[in-house]
Amino acid sequence: MNVQSRAAAWGLLCEYTRSESLRKHAMAVEACMIAYAEKFARGGGFSESETAELRQKYSVTGLLHDFDYEQFPTPEQHPFVGSKILEERGYPEEMRRAILAHADYTGLKRETHMEKALFACDELAGFITATALVKPSKSLAEVDAKSIRKKMKDKAFARSVSRDDIVNGAAELGVELDEHIAFCIEAMKKIAPELGLAGKS
Repeated sequence: MNVQSRAAAWGLLCEYTRSESLRKHAMAVEACMIAYAEKFARGGGFSESETAELRQKYSVTGLLHDFDYEQFPTPEQHPFVGSKILEERGYPEEMRRAILAHADYTGLKRETHMEKALFACDELAGFITATALVKPSKSLAEVDAKSIRKKMKDKAFARSVSRDDIVNGAAELGVELDEHIAFCIEAMKKIAPELGLAGKS
């Protein structure tokens, strides 16, 4: 299978997405996806080359899951338009299916680990970012599972983020919610400077 390169995926993202916050969201989801790919590979006893392929597949899928959203934001368009563009560019079906399945309204049942991971990481990554940005330091270092759970109860905070998707995503993935939150925070910390969440220098 020919998994597209990360550089090509980044180019495609930037071609359709001008918003810096949307690009950062793509990178945050990508970071969480990479971490889950590595965890999945470890648990499955994958070889080094198999792990590298899986990692790249999850990386590109995470990076491109919302690439069409800025230009095609309605449920009638996103992620359907993006899926067609990805097909034209030669992206494999399993990646396109994961991207289609991350939106509940497409009606696609999430079956593979990659599909479940993308759904589980998407809204959560956005919520973690929002929580970090209201901290005095604007840093992921101040965010933990407890602070995320507390903010989730505040209906006025980041109201566009679906709490149900966060809870259901962890359940679908078979991971305890607090563990899932902590796992994604740690994954995002690895690229905190690129996300603008490393704190004030």
